Amino acid sequence: MKAQDIADLKQLIEFLKEYKVAEFDLDRGDLKIRLKFNPAEASPDALADLTRLLGSAPPAVAQAAASQPAEVPAAVDPDAGLHLLKSPIVGTFYGSPSPGAAQFVAPGDRVTKGQVIGVVEAMKLMNEIESDVTGEIVKCLVVNGQPIEFGQPLFSIRLG
Repeated sequence: MKAQDIADLKQLIEFLKEYKVAEFDLDRGDLKIRLKFNPAEASPDALADLTRLLGSAPPAVAQAAASQPAEVPAAVDPDAGLHLLKSPIVGTFYGSPSPGAAQFVAPGDRVTKGQVIGVVEAMKLMNEIESDVTGEIVKCLVVNGQPIEFGQPLFSIRLG
C-alpha cells in the first residue's frame, strides 16, 4: 500500500470522525468496504488499529477506497413530517365503497379535509373514514379486508 493511500484513508477516517458519522459503506461491484465506529468513543489508538487493518487489505481494495471521494449519506427519514391518519374505530377496513369498485384513494392522490378515503365496517355498519387534513396520499398502511384496531395508522399523508 502506498503512503498516499494510507494518508487518504486517514483523511477519510478523520472526516468521518469530524462529522460524527458512525458508519460508512462503499460498495462498487466486488469491492465492499464498511467502516463502523462511534466517533465519540474512538481513541487515536483505535483509529491507528483501523488504519493498520485497512493497510493489510489487498492493494486494489485499499487503492479503490483511497481514490473514492467520501460521500456522507444524509440520514433522511422519508416518512419524517408525514401525517398519519389513524382509525377512529375497531373494525374491518375497506378501500372502496363496494367489492369491484374503484379505490377511494391511491398513493399520489390529492385529498382534502373531509374527503372520504376509506370505510371501516363495525358491527355490520359501514363507517366512512374522512381525511382530517389536506395533502397527498403517500402510502396506504393497511390492505382491503384487514381487521384494524382503534388508533391504528391507515394512511400516511404529506401535508400541503
